[in-house]
Amino acid sequence: MQLLDDLLADAQAERVRVIKHLFKNPRLKALYMDNTITINSAITWTYTELTCIVGEELGHHYTTFGRILDQSKLLNRKQERRARQWAHERLIPLCRIVDAHLARQSGRHEIAEFLGVTEEFLQAAVDRYRDRYGISVRFNDTFIIYFDPLMVRVMRGSGFKWPLIKSEGSHGNM
Repeated sequence: MQLLDDLLADAQAERVRVIKHLFKNPRLKALYMDNTITINSAITWTYTELTCIVGEELGHHYTTFGRILDQSKLLNRKQERRARQWAHERLIPLCRIVDAHLARQSGRHEIAEFLGVTEEFLQAAVDRYRDRYGISVRFNDTFIIYFDPLMVRVMRGSGFKWPLIKSEGSHGNM
């Protein structure tokens, strides 16, 4: 899944420009202002890091208003959190956590790689879901997603059957 390409297509559809610029503050990753996402060109970003950054900045496009750089103000912190939540839900919806489980991904590194996000972004999303739902949530009356530790279980009586995965040496003879 090419999440960054999808986000850039969303940005283009919303007439949001995505540009790189050398920031004076090297700690600043990116900014969203006036329908423009500006990414700090002083830092060499991986594709996955860029995906997470663009996701969060696009979240600002959809959820915030005004200048919120001063994070000492409560309203600004709330808007920053809302943009991050939008990014978490856009890049890691609950169904993608189930998809990772069905693909037999285990451990945060494998799951983050499967989802196309950084481990830090995955952890922040899991923390956000735990804050919202508690230690677990039912999904589609078939799965229970646990957030600490991150795992997915099939609910009893759901009728779910694991897909048959053929090994490379098998030719359907089981």
